[in-house]
Amino acid sequence: MARPVPGLDLADLDDHRWSLAALVGRVVVLNFWATWCEPCRAEMPSLAALAARMRAEGVVVLAINYKEPPALIRQFVERLPFTAPVLLDADGDATFAWSPRVFPSTVLIGRDGRPTVSVLGELDWGGTVARELLEPLIAKAR
Repeated sequence: MARPVPGLDLADLDDHRWSLAALVGRVVVLNFWATWCEPCRAEMPSLAALAARMRAEGVVVLAINYKEPPALIRQFVERLPFTAPVLLDADGDATFAWSPRVFPSTVLIGRDGRPTVSVLGELDWGGTVARELLEPLIAKAR
């Protein structure tokens, strides 16, 4: 029997709530990260570019920060800049439910709201591997 899909309902830096249920019909990229994680910091520019480039294709990038204070996160994303939504996992429960706590970890969610693939570690989100992972999800009927 397949493991049930964990819920996801978190606030972003502007206190806007995000839930997977509300995003059914879109491809969702859940990226779990922290500011102290060097591979996370290296990955953020390509993740930001992916969010901007694929928005019109129905792709939503959500960067889920692991247990750091909002002021620190805000300072970090403003310096990059990173404009995709940053969700706050203040207690670490979402990270615990979704990832093996390897940072960064990314879970790709299909338009049906189900996880399709997990990426452990840094990935160039503008590269061939990312394109091969995302294209089948984007191509599925909306």
